Amino acid sequence: MNRRGPFLLDERSLDFPPPELADPSGLLAVGGDLEPERLLAAYRAGIFPWPLLGVDGPMLWFSPEPRLVLYPERFRASRSLRKELRHGRFEVTVDSRFREVMTACAEDRPGRPGTWITQPLIDAFDRLHRRGFAHSVECLADGELAGGLYGVAVGGAFFGESMFARRSNASKVALVYLVERLRNWGFAFIDCQQVTEHLLRLGAEEVARTRFLSELAAAVDLPGRSGSWRDS
Repeated sequence: MNRRGPFLLDERSLDFPPPELADPSGLLAVGGDLEPERLLAAYRAGIFPWPLLGVDGPMLWFSPEPRLVLYPERFRASRSLRKELRHGRFEVTVDSRFREVMTACAEDRPGRPGTWITQPLIDAFDRLHRRGFAHSVECLADGELAGGLYGVAVGGAFFGESMFARRSNASKVALVYLVERLRNWGFAFIDCQQVTEHLLRLGAEEVARTRFLSELAAAVDLPGRSGSWRDS
């Protein structure tokens, strides 16, 4: 029987262990750096970085079972969210305040002191953003950042990392905007990573790891949308 993770990554290699060998929590590997090449190799393999909250240590890499996936064509907006969209309270932009969005996602929230979004992680994703792989959606109210989200795009797969809202429904409006763009651009899915009731209500589905990895292999070969999305 193959032993389960976590495995110690070889600093000299970008290779990851097979995701199927993750432990029951989804933890697959420990160590490595956050350079763009390693991050992209991880996402292409269905793996993502997730530091322990409040712990300064080596990077942890996860591939959970099941996986939460949102297919753009199956997104369900609630009646209240549709009403919010009709009101048009927010101005929505893309890739205009990436680092600010990540920093906002890292802020303390009620019931969640501290954050897994560390400064090294912000710096690493900012490098991906400047290479055209990491993207943000911003909701503005009176010119101020009211909510938003960020994630990574590889081929036709979008990997959602985090979202925040300073005003009611702002993050949901950002998600609707993202879903509409991804549907128009032919993206296969949004990887929501962890199962949450909030995203299940919006149409996300729990998917077995084997199915997710099979769909991911096809999705990363799609054309997707390269470069900045700011003027898209």
